[in-house]
Amino acid sequence: MHVVVFTRSTPDTAAKVEVGANGAVTWGDAATVVNPWDEYALEEGILQAKNAGGKATVIAVGSEMHNESLKHSLAMGLDEAARVWDAALDGADSLGYATAAAAAVKKLGDVDLVIFGKESVDVGTDQHIYQTARKLGWTMLSYVSKIIAVDYAAKTIKVERLLEQGKQVVTSKLPAVISVMKDINEPRYPSFIGIRKASKAVIPEWSLADLGVSAPEAKTKTTRFMNLPVREGTVEMIDGTPEEQVARLVDRLLEEKVL
Repeated sequence: MHVVVFTRSTPDTAAKVEVGANGAVTWGDAATVVNPWDEYALEEGILQAKNAGGKATVIAVGSEMHNESLKHSLAMGLDEAARVWDAALDGADSLGYATAAAAAVKKLGDVDLVIFGKESVDVGTDQHIYQTARKLGWTMLSYVSKIIAVDYAAKTIKVERLLEQGKQVVTSKLPAVISVMKDINEPRYPSFIGIRKASKAVIPEWSLADLGVSAPEAKTKTTRFMNLPVREGTVEMIDGTPEEQVARLVDRLLEEKVL
């Protein structure tokens, strides 16, 4: 069984992200980290490949900054890594990402399962996951909280999906694309030996020509970035007993027409 996991490097969620004087997004000297949702996908990729006696490959679509997440993935225990990048993908939308991602999976040729984290925190979207499944022509199983069983002989997978209304158990034929939730496992920490091995890894870069595809025309375009307007306000402390504080607070809320 061959499992492919997609990942990316994102700014640390604690970093201060803002638009610089040149109009580009910057997060200062803060380091990038593996997209938090991807850690669960990476762990699940390792587990599923091990259970099947197969291998797990990690892929990133993007510039060299994403090599850090790929090396982190190798240090965790994934077997191989590759990065897809092409000048034609600069400024590409989710459809461009999906085109490259699906082509990378097809290049490997023997993939049974593709795993994504629930979403990418830097862009706050998951539509590229569904579009990748569509490009591949495979079943899409989202919000997977548990992989119940995989029948390697019959090429089927049974999963539990976490929905707003409750939980849903579904079975699908493989190959398939799934997106996983954080409750699915507990991601491991890279070992010291794994980190040393990953630091020496040479990660191949695949262009769109290598994948035999071209970038589709973007359906959306980012014209510019802007910082959020500065929020200003004042704080007023209300003195008195709890009863007096409540009465004064209600009066003020009525004055401001909040209530």
